[in-house]
Amino acid sequence: MAVITPQPGIMDIKLYESGAAHVAGVSNVVKLSSNENPLGPSEAAIEAFRRGSFTLHRYPSSDQAELRTAIADVWELDAERVICGAGSDEIITFLCQAFAGPGDEVIHTEHGFAMYKISALAAGATPVEVKETERVTDVSAILAACTDRTKLVFLANPNNPTGTMIGLAELERLADGLPPQALLVLDGAYAEYVEGYDAGASLVEGCENVVMTRTFSKIYGLGSLRVGWGYAPKPIIDVLNRVRGPFNLSQAAQDAAIAAVRDTDYLTHCRTENAKWRTWLANGLAEVGVPSDTSNANFVLARFADAAEAEACDAHLQAQGLLVRKVAGYKLPAALRITVGDESACRQIVHAVKTFKAEAE
Repeated sequence: MAVITPQPGIMDIKLYESGAAHVAGVSNVVKLSSNENPLGPSEAAIEAFRRGSFTLHRYPSSDQAELRTAIADVWELDAERVICGAGSDEIITFLCQAFAGPGDEVIHTEHGFAMYKISALAAGATPVEVKETERVTDVSAILAACTDRTKLVFLANPNNPTGTMIGLAELERLADGLPPQALLVLDGAYAEYVEGYDAGASLVEGCENVVMTRTFSKIYGLGSLRVGWGYAPKPIIDVLNRVRGPFNLSQAAQDAAIAAVRDTDYLTHCRTENAKWRTWLANGLAEVGVPSDTSNANFVLARFADAAEAEACDAHLQAQGLLVRKVAGYKLPAALRITVGDESACRQIVHAVKTFKAEAE
């Protein structure tokens, strides 16, 4: 009898685990496990979503022209080179589906976002992990790992879950040094938290082998609606649109995203608040013996003496309804990723970690 089997690579995928949202027996938890914006979306985005409820019986715009135009207007890009997806995850999936397959290699860094490996395996390609240097991307190591089978190189900048990033000169060196058949994909999910950083848009403009991805799930506070986008040379966009479903974004999600991206004052407010409490959180943790690298995102990677201490601290936090993210799956077993919350959440975290350290002595 024939055996029904999936495509090669599928069963090698380890299921993605999202940040915890509940603790048994604990009500009113403080969720700091998914890098969500504690301030939520702007009022303009909420109102646009409300208005969208009156047209739920209509199919959404399939070309997403209004959303692409809004993105292009705000970030000074070419709307014809913008593609939208159900979160930037879907853009990552499109790239692997369109440009990688059996026999091809997809490079990601040691502590890079899990979806790079998952999407590569789903396409039948071989993921290739490259070491980082003290939790920072090593461009020389990436270039050394490239072969004539390399089709995609994924790099989050700032990176998740480390919060570290590299500068434009290193990004340019990476783009220039890739083999001719390879695309560099710059994941800018956290780019808006870095003032003045274009997430690689200028590289896309000047290179034929660079793609930028972005999301509305972080600073814009629209994680529930799943809206992301990408920017690339027109030939790449033409390829990706051939695998994009015609109605992959609901109209209500498009409407909310349009309002969100045009509300630049709110984005600035969120960036300012995040920077303020990120610094306070990192300093507060350092004062009780928990260091972290300088973060450029909306989280800090708190480092402990070893995996056992990180596990024990996580259990201590959970008992108080404080949910953070264990990152052993990212090869950082002695660390916890902590989203920058509002003032109350940050103060609760530092107090709880201080108590944990004191009790452990």
